[in-house]
Formats: sequence, C-alpha cells, structure tokens
Amino acid sequence: MNQPIPASQLILNNEGAIYHLNLHPDQLADDIILVGDPGRVSEVSTFFDKIEVKRQNREIVTHTGFFNGKRITVLSTGMGTDNLDIVMNELDALANIDLKTRMPKEGHRTLNLIRLGTSGALQPDIEVENSFVATRYAIGLDGLLYFYEKHKEANEIALRDAFIEQMDYPKDLPLPYAVEGSKELFDRLGQGYYHGITATAPGFYGPQGRTLRTRLAYPEHNHKMEAFNYNGWRICNFEMESSALYGLGKMMGHNCLTICAVIANRVTEKFASDYHPYIKTLVVNTLERLSSK
Repeated sequence: MNQPIPASQLILNNEGAIYHLNLHPDQLADDIILVGDPGRVSEVSTFFDKIEVKRQNREIVTHTGFFNGKRITVLSTGMGTDNLDIVMNELDALANIDLKTRMPKEGHRTLNLIRLGTSGALQPDIEVENSFVATRYAIGLDGLLYFYEKHKEANEIALRDAFIEQMDYPKDLPLPYAVEGSKELFDRLGQGYYHGITATAPGFYGPQGRTLRTRLAYPEHNHKMEAFNYNGWRICNFEMESSALYGLGKMMGHNCLTICAVIANRVTEKFASDYHPYIKTLVVNTLERLSSK
C-alpha cells in the first residue's frame, strides 16, 4: 500500500487515538489478555504490581500495567465475533500502522493475544466445577473470515470439511471455517487443562441450541457436535469469540490462544451458579505462566 489509509477506514478520535479502543500505540503491551466482560478487566489488573494506563470507551475497557515485571495489557472485547472484528483490526493498527502518517510500518510487531472467558461444555465428562478448556482449534459458525481475502491462509480446510460432512451441515447456514491457534502459546499456557476444539457460535441462544419461546431449526446440532471426531480431536465447548480471534490473528501475524472456564454443561444440563473462584484461578495461572522467564 503506497497511499495513506483514508480517514473513513482508519478512524481516529480527536486525541489521535484509535477510535473504538480509545488507545494510543504506546499504551499497548505486546502481551494482551482479552476478556468479554468489562467488569473482568479490574479483576485481572487487581493482581498487577502497577497499573500505568486506564482507558475506556463504550464496553471496551483497557488496563496496562506490570505483573512480576512483565508488561501486560488486559482489555474487554464485549460479546461476539462482530466485536472481535473491531478489536482485532484496531489492535493490529496500533501495532503495525503509523497513526500519524496512516501508513503501514516497515517492520511487523507481533502481539500475543490470550482470551480468558467462560463457555459451555459439549462433552458429558467435562465437569462444571474448576474445569478449563484450552482451545487447540476453533470452528467458526459465524462466517466472518469469508469477508477477508486471506481467509484461505487461515482456514484449516480438512478440519472444516470433516465438520461439514459429519454434521451434514445445512446449506442455508453460513459456511463454517476452522483455524488452529498458536502452538507456542498453547504449550506455554494451556497445560493441565482440557484440550480440544471450540465451536464459536454467532449467538447465545438459538446458535448454541438453546430454546426459550422459539423453536430451533436444527435441534440435533449439539448432539452431532458431541459425537464429532477429527483425528482424535473432539469439540469440547461452545463460546462466541475464538474463531474470529484465531482467524484474524493468523491472517495478521499474531499469536492467539483461548482458555475458558466451563460454567455449564450442555449435555448434563449442569450449571455453576458461582463460577467466580474458577475465573480467579484461571487469571492467576495465566498471569504467572505469562510472566515466567
């Protein structure tokens, strides 16, 4: 790209900060913890030795500080792959675009993006008490990646095709995609947890097989996901962000990993009414592993 990125595409606020995140490049660490809930940002940063940056815009809250000498940013994304589309593009812009000249930088800055969230298990043996899933692969049911030219570089075609075949996937739903996460982050941060595939849904109710007053078009989907197997990998859980994180991260050259606490089991119908202690355990484990030399 030889021309500056237009103001209508690279949007900055009156301070010159990236629009939705309300951040300047120097306020962002290379290691970033992503959480959905804005209130969870302070639950992470309370463990920091020092907080140097606090910013907020809408549901996006950012704290940057230090834990055991390691500079870390924790940032809330809100819910859904549509929010991740905003967050990932603007994080990459902070890292790899000169906001003053609006030109891509010559060198590439690689970010480590670790999503800590909650999820519902799709396997009966995964308990809802003190259980965590580290996502090796994410399967997106939202269709987001197909809006990007480089989606074929991120899409794990064999896994996607196996999923479509075993699920007898309906043609009137968005075409799924599958993306592998960062093996380096997985090996470093994901040990001691359940390992597997995470299905990312474009909604909390119908797309995840929940029904209140509306009927499901495909009520058998969750049972088919429970039975899915790809070279020994099974679908462990449902959530709403990982496919966008993994797909956009891979296309942009960033390392991404999701680790989720299991707070519901969709097979046994169990629910953890107080899951906050499990989130605390996950946060502390991640901070300690992330800051270890």
